[in-house]
Amino acid sequence: MVIKKAELETVCGITSVLPKNTLPEFAFSGKSNVGKSSLINALMMRKNLARTSGQPGKTQTINYYKVNDAFYCVDLPGYGYAKVSKEIKAKWGKMIEKYLRTSKVLKTVFLLIDIRHEPGENDITMYEWVVANGFTPVIICTKADKINRSQVQHHTAVIRKTLKAPADTKIIPFSAETKQGRDDIWALMEEMMLDEDDPKVNDTPASSETEGK
Repeated sequence: MVIKKAELETVCGITSVLPKNTLPEFAFSGKSNVGKSSLINALMMRKNLARTSGQPGKTQTINYYKVNDAFYCVDLPGYGYAKVSKEIKAKWGKMIEKYLRTSKVLKTVFLLIDIRHEPGENDITMYEWVVANGFTPVIICTKADKINRSQVQHHTAVIRKTLKAPADTKIIPFSAETKQGRDDIWALMEEMMLDEDDPKVNDTPASSETEGK
Protein backbone atom coordinates (compact mmCIF):
# COMPACT_ATOMS: atom_id res chain seq x y z
CA MET A 1 0.00 0.00 0.00
CA VAL A 2 1.20 3.49 -0.87
CA ILE A 3 0.84 5.85 2.09
CA LYS A 4 0.05 9.32 0.75
CA LYS A 5 -1.28 10.77 3.98
CA ALA A 6 -1.19 9.74 7.64
CA GLU A 7 -2.09 11.91 10.60
CA LEU A 8 -3.09 11.69 14.23
CA GLU A 9 -6.70 12.85 14.04
CA THR A 10 -8.25 12.09 17.44
CA VAL A 11 -6.92 11.41 20.95
CA CYS A 12 -9.36 10.04 23.51
CA GLY A 13 -8.70 9.89 27.24
CA ILE A 14 -10.60 8.15 30.01
CA THR A 15 -13.41 10.72 30.06
CA SER A 16 -13.54 11.40 26.29
CA VAL A 17 -16.46 10.68 24.00
CA LEU A 18 -15.30 8.19 21.36
CA PRO A 19 -15.75 9.35 17.76
CA LYS A 20 -18.38 7.70 15.57
CA ASN A 21 -16.23 7.13 12.52
CA THR A 22 -17.61 5.80 9.25
CA LEU A 23 -14.31 4.66 7.75
CA PRO A 24 -12.88 1.19 8.59
CA GLU A 25 -10.84 0.90 11.79
CA PHE A 26 -8.02 -1.47 12.71
CA ALA A 27 -7.12 -1.61 16.40
CA PHE A 28 -3.67 -2.40 17.80
CA SER A 29 -3.39 -3.78 21.34
CA GLY A 30 -0.53 -5.18 23.38
CA LYS A 31 1.47 -5.13 26.56
CA SER A 32 3.31 -1.94 27.45
CA ASN A 33 6.59 -1.61 25.52
CA VAL A 34 5.74 -4.44 23.10
CA GLY A 35 6.29 -2.14 20.12
CA LYS A 36 2.86 -0.80 19.09
CA SER A 37 4.14 2.68 18.24
CA SER A 38 7.09 1.23 16.32
CA LEU A 39 4.71 -1.01 14.37
CA ILE A 40 2.43 1.88 13.45
CA ASN A 41 5.40 4.01 12.38
CA ALA A 42 6.72 1.14 10.25
CA LEU A 43 3.35 0.61 8.60
CA MET A 44 3.02 4.31 7.82
CA MET A 45 6.66 4.58 6.79
CA ARG A 46 7.07 7.48 9.21
CA LYS A 47 9.65 7.86 11.96
CA ASN A 48 7.67 9.80 14.53
CA LEU A 49 3.98 9.60 13.64
CA ALA A 50 3.39 7.50 16.75
CA ARG A 51 5.62 8.46 19.64
CA THR A 52 7.93 5.68 20.80
CA SER A 53 9.43 5.49 24.26
CA GLY A 54 11.59 3.18 26.34
CA GLN A 55 9.25 3.99 29.21
CA PRO A 56 6.42 1.45 29.52
CA GLY A 57 2.90 2.78 29.82
CA LYS A 58 3.54 5.74 27.52
CA THR A 59 0.31 5.29 25.55
CA GLN A 60 -2.47 6.19 27.97
CA THR A 61 -5.07 7.24 25.43
CA ILE A 62 -6.84 5.80 22.41
CA ASN A 63 -5.14 7.38 19.40
CA TYR A 64 -6.85 7.43 16.01
CA TYR A 65 -4.49 7.70 13.02
CA LYS A 66 -6.28 8.52 9.78
CA VAL A 67 -4.57 7.02 6.74
CA ASN A 68 -5.07 8.14 3.12
CA ASP A 69 -8.46 9.53 4.18
CA ALA A 70 -9.62 5.92 3.79
CA PHE A 71 -9.28 4.14 7.17
CA TYR A 72 -7.99 4.42 10.75
CA CYS A 73 -5.27 2.68 12.71
CA VAL A 74 -6.35 2.84 16.34
CA ASP A 75 -3.63 2.59 18.99
CA LEU A 76 -5.05 1.28 22.28
CA PRO A 77 -3.39 1.84 25.70
CA GLY A 78 -0.76 -0.73 26.63
CA TYR A 79 -1.71 -3.12 29.41
CA GLY A 80 0.24 -4.72 32.23
CA TYR A 81 2.17 -1.63 33.31
CA ALA A 82 2.90 -2.28 37.00
CA LYS A 83 3.48 1.35 38.07
CA VAL A 84 -0.04 2.42 37.14
CA SER A 85 -2.61 2.27 39.94
CA LYS A 86 -5.32 -0.38 39.88
CA GLU A 87 -7.90 2.40 39.60
CA ILE A 88 -6.30 3.77 36.44
CA LYS A 89 -5.91 0.27 35.00
CA ALA A 90 -9.60 -0.37 35.58
CA LYS A 91 -10.51 2.89 33.84
CA TRP A 92 -8.29 2.00 30.87
CA GLY A 93 -10.00 -1.38 30.73
CA LYS A 94 -13.45 0.19 30.66
CA MET A 95 -12.33 2.63 27.97
CA ILE A 96 -11.04 -0.16 25.73
CA GLU A 97 -14.15 -2.26 26.42
CA LYS A 98 -16.34 0.66 25.42
CA TYR A 99 -14.36 1.07 22.21
CA LEU A 100 -14.60 -2.62 21.27
CA ARG A 101 -18.31 -2.77 22.02
CA THR A 102 -19.39 0.48 20.35
CA SER A 103 -17.27 0.83 17.22
CA LYS A 104 -19.42 -0.10 14.23
CA VAL A 105 -16.53 -0.07 11.77
CA LEU A 106 -13.81 -2.02 13.60
CA LYS A 107 -12.53 -4.67 11.20
CA THR A 108 -10.16 -6.54 13.50
CA VAL A 109 -7.88 -6.31 16.52
CA PHE A 110 -4.16 -6.88 16.06
CA LEU A 111 -2.78 -8.28 19.32
CA LEU A 112 0.95 -7.68 19.65
CA ILE A 113 3.09 -10.14 21.59
CA ASP A 114 6.90 -10.16 21.95
CA ILE A 115 8.04 -13.19 19.97
CA ARG A 116 10.88 -13.84 22.43
CA HIS A 117 8.60 -14.61 25.35
CA GLU A 118 5.72 -16.92 26.11
CA PRO A 119 2.49 -14.90 26.47
CA GLY A 120 1.90 -13.79 30.04
CA GLU A 121 -1.29 -13.77 32.06
CA ASN A 122 -2.26 -10.32 30.79
CA ASP A 123 -1.70 -11.38 27.17
CA ILE A 124 -3.87 -14.45 27.62
CA THR A 125 -6.61 -12.48 29.34
CA MET A 126 -6.54 -9.80 26.64
CA TYR A 127 -6.76 -12.43 23.91
CA GLU A 128 -9.72 -14.11 25.59
CA TRP A 129 -11.34 -10.75 26.24
CA VAL A 130 -11.10 -9.68 22.58
CA VAL A 131 -12.60 -13.02 21.53
CA ALA A 132 -15.40 -12.56 24.06
CA ASN A 133 -16.16 -9.22 22.41
CA GLY A 134 -16.82 -11.00 19.11
CA PHE A 135 -13.50 -10.61 17.31
CA THR A 136 -10.87 -13.03 16.06
CA PRO A 137 -7.56 -11.35 16.93
CA VAL A 138 -4.66 -11.35 14.50
CA ILE A 139 -1.47 -12.08 16.44
CA ILE A 140 1.54 -9.92 15.58
CA CYS A 141 4.76 -11.36 17.00
CA THR A 142 6.96 -8.30 17.40
CA LYS A 143 10.76 -8.01 17.59
CA ALA A 144 11.28 -10.95 15.24
CA ASP A 145 14.76 -9.63 14.43
CA LYS A 146 15.81 -10.42 18.02
CA ILE A 147 15.79 -14.19 17.43
CA ASN A 148 17.30 -16.42 14.78
CA ARG A 149 15.15 -17.11 11.73
CA SER A 150 15.36 -20.81 12.52
CA GLN A 151 13.60 -20.15 15.85
CA VAL A 152 10.65 -18.18 14.47
CA GLN A 153 8.42 -21.16 13.76
CA HIS A 154 9.02 -22.66 17.20
CA HIS A 155 8.32 -19.38 19.01
CA THR A 156 5.12 -18.69 17.08
CA ALA A 157 3.95 -22.23 17.82
CA VAL A 158 4.52 -21.66 21.54
CA ILE A 159 2.53 -18.43 21.38
CA ARG A 160 -0.35 -20.14 19.56
CA LYS A 161 -0.39 -22.99 22.06
CA THR A 162 -0.23 -20.72 25.12
CA LEU A 163 -3.08 -18.56 23.86
CA LYS A 164 -5.02 -21.68 22.83
CA ALA A 165 -5.58 -19.97 19.49
CA PRO A 166 -7.29 -22.04 16.76
CA ALA A 167 -5.17 -23.36 13.92
CA ASP A 168 -6.66 -20.83 11.50
CA THR A 169 -5.72 -17.84 13.67
CA LYS A 170 -3.35 -15.63 11.68
CA ILE A 171 0.06 -15.14 13.30
CA ILE A 172 2.49 -12.72 11.64
CA PRO A 173 6.14 -12.36 12.76
CA PHE A 174 7.10 -8.70 12.56
CA SER A 175 10.20 -6.56 12.93
CA ALA A 176 10.18 -2.77 13.02
CA GLU A 177 13.90 -2.87 12.22
CA THR A 178 13.85 -5.07 9.10
CA LYS A 179 10.17 -4.43 8.20
CA GLN A 180 9.58 -8.17 8.11
CA GLY A 181 5.84 -8.83 8.10
CA ARG A 182 4.81 -5.31 7.08
CA ASP A 183 3.58 -6.36 3.65
CA ASP A 184 1.68 -9.27 5.18
CA ILE A 185 -0.13 -6.93 7.57
CA TRP A 186 -1.00 -4.51 4.78
CA ALA A 187 -2.26 -7.32 2.56
CA LEU A 188 -4.53 -8.54 5.34
CA MET A 189 -5.87 -5.05 6.03
CA GLU A 190 -6.55 -4.43 2.34
CA GLU A 191 -8.38 -7.74 2.09
CA MET A 192 -10.58 -6.81 5.06
CA MET A 193 -11.36 -3.37 3.65
CA LEU A 194 -12.55 -4.96 0.41
CA ASP A 195 -14.94 -7.12 2.40
CA GLU A 196 -17.51 -4.38 2.99
CA ASP A 197 -20.23 -6.91 3.74
CA ASP A 198 -18.56 -7.98 6.98
CA PRO A 199 -18.59 -5.02 9.39
CA LYS A 200 -17.83 -5.98 12.99
CA VAL A 201 -20.81 -4.87 15.01
CA ASN A 202 -20.46 -6.01 18.58
CA ASP A 203 -23.35 -6.52 20.98
CA THR A 204 -21.72 -9.13 23.23
CA PRO A 205 -21.36 -8.15 26.92
CA ALA A 206 -17.83 -8.49 28.20
CA SER A 207 -15.95 -8.31 31.45
CA SER A 208 -13.62 -5.40 32.18
CA GLU A 209 -11.41 -7.30 34.57
CA THR A 210 -8.29 -7.49 32.40
CA GLU A 211 -5.56 -5.99 34.55
CA GLY A 212 -4.09 -2.83 33.12
CA LYS A 213 -5.83 -3.10 29.73
